Amino acid sequence: MAQYRYQQQYYQRLRLQQARWDSRGYNYYNDPYYSTPASYRYSFGGRYHQTNRYGADLMRQAVNYGYREGLRAGQADRQDRWGNDYRSSYAYEDANYGYNGYYVSQDAYNHYFRQGFQRGYDDGYDDRYRYGQRDRNGEYAILAAVLGSILGLQLLN
Repeated sequence: MAQYRYQQQYYQRLRLQQARWDSRGYNYYNDPYYSTPASYRYSFGGRYHQTNRYGADLMRQAVNYGYREGLRAGQADRQDRWGNDYRSSYAYEDANYGYNGYYVSQDAYNHYFRQGFQRGYDDGYDDRYRYGQRDRNGEYAILAAVLGSILGLQLLN
């Protein structure tokens, strides 16, 4: 029952997020991403890619959103006494919460979301906080050291 509620809440968060994006009217000409040079490189899909701080911030967001969603899904599965299986969660399969179509590819975003989700799920299911902690805003966030090892961002010279 808790997993069903979690999945409904995830779907609702996706819909609300989409409604917010649709209402804001995106303007490419005012987006500093397109005029900011690349400052990071990262490895994804067997290749190196470059991005600027906006892309790096989106990848960090993907991991943190994934962690939070995984934490919720793991807690729900534990409450329902279901088996420990993060891959069976709809949010893990979807992996699009927070992705707006800008700055990094959808495949990369999904990959980093799932990396965070897996760790959040483990923490939620096991009722511990090995990979994350509550931040100053009261939200759960993945630990900086874990985030750094997942993303592997390297500053360009």
